[in-house]
Amino acid sequence: MLLLEIEQEEDGRWIAEIRDLPGVLAYGVTRSEAVIKAEVLALRVLADRLDHGEPVPDLEGLFAA
Repeated sequence: MLLLEIEQEEDGRWIAEIRDLPGVLAYGVTRSEAVIKAEVLALRVLADRLDHGEPVPDLEGLFAA
């Protein structure tokens, strides 16, 4: 599972970050927008790492069926 950290900046923007995936950081006008952007970016980073045979964090619980 990847932990998504969210906080509001002094200027009112929201920032969402996944520290286990360096570079996955996104701003949004709303909290929801920041979360969605960070999740999309995280999936892109994970896909890129898998495509290149690079290690990925434990993904257990990321998807459920």
